[in-house]
Amino acid sequence: MENTNPQQGNKFGNWLKTSITARMLMVGFLVIILLIPLSFIESLIRERSFRQQDVVNEINDKWGNHVLVYGPILKLPYHTYSETKIYDEKTKTYLKETQTHVNFAYIFPEKLSTEVHVNSKTLNRGNFESAVFTTDMTLSGFYIPTDLTDKDIKPEDIVWEKASIILETSNLKGIRNEVVLKLNNSNYTFQTNYNNDDKSMNTRLDVLETGFLNQTHINGTENANFQIKISFNGSKQIELIPIGKTTDMFMKSNWADPSFIGNYLPNDETKEISKNGFKADWKVLHINRAFSQQHLNKIPNLSEFAFGTKFMVMVDEYKKSERSAKYGFLVIALTFLIFFLIQTLSKINIHPFQYLMIGLALTMFYTLLVSISEHSNFLKAYLIAGTSVILLITLYSKSILKTLKFPLFIGLSLTALYTFIYVIIQLENYALLVGSIGLFLILAIVMYVSRKIDWNNG
Repeated sequence: MENTNPQQGNKFGNWLKTSITARMLMVGFLVIILLIPLSFIESLIRERSFRQQDVVNEINDKWGNHVLVYGPILKLPYHTYSETKIYDEKTKTYLKETQTHVNFAYIFPEKLSTEVHVNSKTLNRGNFESAVFTTDMTLSGFYIPTDLTDKDIKPEDIVWEKASIILETSNLKGIRNEVVLKLNNSNYTFQTNYNNDDKSMNTRLDVLETGFLNQTHINGTENANFQIKISFNGSKQIELIPIGKTTDMFMKSNWADPSFIGNYLPNDETKEISKNGFKADWKVLHINRAFSQQHLNKIPNLSEFAFGTKFMVMVDEYKKSERSAKYGFLVIALTFLIFFLIQTLSKINIHPFQYLMIGLALTMFYTLLVSISEHSNFLKAYLIAGTSVILLITLYSKSILKTLKFPLFIGLSLTALYTFIYVIIQLENYALLVGSIGLFLILAIVMYVSRKIDWNNG
């Protein structure tokens, strides 16, 4: 028995060295083991990304949040009447008593034109930054003479002398100027009135309201023309609710990556997007939306009809790093496959520990990428991390493989692989297509190279 065990150990050791199956199992096991540090690296990237988002939210909260404008809306008080019967003990009869109630009608403009000029910039805090903007908005248009007879409201019941104009916004704190309504030839200053706490609203809106209007401006046979200029500090997006019977909006900005959001898209024929910014204009007709121009008792929730522009970062540094880390398994597997093919074809022995060192060097690429990208742009970080790892593995493989051609081949292969992954990360619409074609070509190359291997040997 003492002579059998050493012989069995030697046979097992020789099998590990000479068997292709054993080497494949060993390489596969190491790839699975290296998924553990890869998962930790992905968790680190997500943690840094969440930290960045917290900082961005803090910056945006202090600078100004997203901008949603709802208005201007003409608010008209009117009287309604109800009768109650009161029993009179003296006369033993019922007396009728008429009570007067005050309600409100909300009238939307016949025409609403909005011109928006946006200047974006970057605010930094530590290693993190947030894209914010300053916007100047001009709202203009007109109201037609009001007729509420269709709502069973008589003209004499409207309290014209207590009419006002309402403007709602999601970014009260970001307003940078005194908001003034120019109605015909008179000016009215908006004041904060109350908060709209309607639970049905997706976005909490603050209300600005003028004082009482000169009734000659709204109770006549002529249109009432208005203009409002308002400036915001904001972030994320700008939206407008199309309450005009005809609503036009023109937007111009130096932001190069706009995302047009909401129920209505800008005119494709006049839309311009370049590296220097964009121009876009919208036109929404009353036939395009499902609400009327007159509403009673309360301002309706119309946030679902809002449209505008989201000022988005297409792929930020952490998202790029996270997407890059998702290809970590592919990089390790393909690199091990190259070493496995070299080992099998050239009969050079590579120890499992050497495979492990190569795999750990590959995982270090992602920690270098994340840490350097926090202090530089993604391209520089990718070049530094990639070059460092490729040189390290190439020099290390020189000591393993003892020749120059195989390390050079490995270095070139890793360079091509990291370049391929970088191209995929930069692509948005064609990432899947390019990735699929690239993997198909890699598979074809592996099949071609491995055709000379005698798979029956072990």
